[in-house]
Amino acid sequence: MSQSSNYKPSVSVTKQLPKEVEERMVKLFDTTLRHDSSPMTQDELKSAIANCEVFVPTVTDIINSDIISAASDKLRLIANFGAGTDHIDINFAHQRGIIVTNTPGVLTEDTADLTMALILAVPRRLVEGDRRARSGKFEGWTPTFMLGHRIKGKRLGIIGMGRIGQAVARRAKAFGLEVHYHNRSRLPAGIEDTLDATYWPTLDPMLPSIDIIVITCPSTPETYHLINKKRLKLLSPTSYIVNTSRGEVIDEGALASALSNGELSGAGLDVYEDEPQIHPDLIKLQNVILSPHIGSATHESRQEMGEKVMINIRAMMDGHAYPDRVLPRSK
Repeated sequence: MSQSSNYKPSVSVTKQLPKEVEERMVKLFDTTLRHDSSPMTQDELKSAIANCEVFVPTVTDIINSDIISAASDKLRLIANFGAGTDHIDINFAHQRGIIVTNTPGVLTEDTADLTMALILAVPRRLVEGDRRARSGKFEGWTPTFMLGHRIKGKRLGIIGMGRIGQAVARRAKAFGLEVHYHNRSRLPAGIEDTLDATYWPTLDPMLPSIDIIVITCPSTPETYHLINKKRLKLLSPTSYIVNTSRGEVIDEGALASALSNGELSGAGLDVYEDEPQIHPDLIKLQNVILSPHIGSATHESRQEMGEKVMINIRAMMDGHAYPDRVLPRSK
């Protein structure tokens, strides 16, 4: 049932959002903003969720059962600012009668752009070259200086062929890469044909033949340390890894060891196991590009994420179906 036209639900936000998003939220709702982007403590999260009807966390806020239990009976919606929801105890929220929504789709192209940038930059040692040039170590062109590898004709292995994986595949095809992929289920034949993509039902047989591994799968109990010491050894020493999904998918210690021992040629990482902390052994390596979780960091993406949050809040106000509802995970 829709509410009065004067009704403004109380909304609590956990981090500073883009100015345009905040201005619209204040206009539309009874919004409590936070002019700070540092992580909230557990007590601060409990205080923020305590008396609102809508709670707007981000992907870096751990919203577990303890936090949700601090909410009053007024809380109707957790409208996550971000696509990933592995940081929210969705099952517990469902038990409390609380809806959870996210912001899917709007960050697909931006994350795919960054992924493609890393696919290009890592084999060509672009960031390493920038460091050399800035430090005065560039003494002029020579035939053997800063040799990398071309990507045209190389085999790209995508782990996770959802929206982002397919967007990466489209870009990779344009650059002349041969697309292979592993996914829980095979893509429809029409999509596979369009992408010229080869499906591998199991991961291990795919790895030895791949030149560049790209991880675009979600973080789940099944994908935790999916790329571990054993699987890293299946890769060729001339291969590369790019991860723009979730840090927990890779065993970072094993990755750092493989890179330092010459078992891999390089890596491009935008996400990390213990963000914002980065494994110290990775920081020491020259053959790794480390970006600070900026896969969706564009003005366009952030504003569209804010719009999705507001659309889901409006759906709650109007008694409509939630366009981005996240259902409880099956056990």
